[in-house]
Order: sequence, then structure tokens, then C-alpha cells
Amino acid sequence: MELFLVFIALMLMLLGIIGSFLPILPGPLTSWGGLLVLHFTDGVELSQTFLITTLAIAVFIYILDYIIPAIGTKRFGGSRSGMIGTTLGLIVGLLSPIPFGIIIGPFIGALIGEMIHRNDLDKALKVAFGSFIGFIASSFLKFIVAVIFLGFFIIKLSDHSGAWF
Repeated sequence: MELFLVFIALMLMLLGIIGSFLPILPGPLTSWGGLLVLHFTDGVELSQTFLITTLAIAVFIYILDYIIPAIGTKRFGGSRSGMIGTTLGLIVGLLSPIPFGIIIGPFIGALIGEMIHRNDLDKALKVAFGSFIGFIASSFLKFIVAVIFLGFFIIKLSDHSGAWF
């Protein structure tokens, strides 16, 4: 049973890293779920302070994930149409068979949204670039936190490796 829990925790950690780039999965929160599952094994005990602190970080990053792309869009003069376009582009990019669709989608979505809002290509390109920068910054931040949580997982698991193998 313990090895099964460790396996589930590892899968959550890996899903958390993948979720750093996919809007369907909340990356750091999923990785935190892996730490929580690891806590419930007999071989590893994580302190309550550690779990609460890492949860607070994961929730904070989850909230920032919605704020950062909007800030990027707004900072470059974007409208609500641009922000909606960014979100729709992200979803379409995720579902498209085009390589790197998840990166291209928000850019194209913001561009189309801004072109609908105001027919100014230069302004729309500037806003689309801001949206793209916000998306990349948000994804990078989530990825870093998920990798740090994976590092905690590996350290805690290796500290108690005698209990597993």
C-alpha cells in the first residue's frame, strides 16, 4: 500500500509539472497534492507547517495564474475583448493539433479580440505581445514552483529510502 501511495504522489508531481503549461490542470496545486499523499505514507512525515506553507504558496500561484496574463494584456493597452480573446485562444491552442498551439493560441486570440474591439493592427499586435508575455511569465512561475515541490518530494523520499527499498 505504501508503494502505491508513493506512486500516486509521484504521478501527481509529474501532472503538476505538466499542469504548469496546461490550463486544465492547476500545476502547483496538483504537485502539492503529491506532497499531501506522500505525507499519508507511513515512511514519510511532513510537518503541518510545511504542508500549510506549501499549500499557501500553491494557492497564491494559482491566483496569480489568472492575474498575470490579464496584467500583461492590460499593461500593453488591452481591452476586455483582448483578455477574452487570450483565454479563448489558450483553449483553442490547447485543443489544436498544431505544435506549440498552447503558445500561439493566446497570442492569436488576443490579436483577434483586439482587432474586433478596435480595428488597429499595430495596437492589436502590441496587446497580443503583452498577452503572450503574461502567459509565458505565468507558466514559467508555475513550472518553477512545481519543480521545487518535486525537489521536496525527492528529498523527503530519499531521506526515508530505507523504508521503501
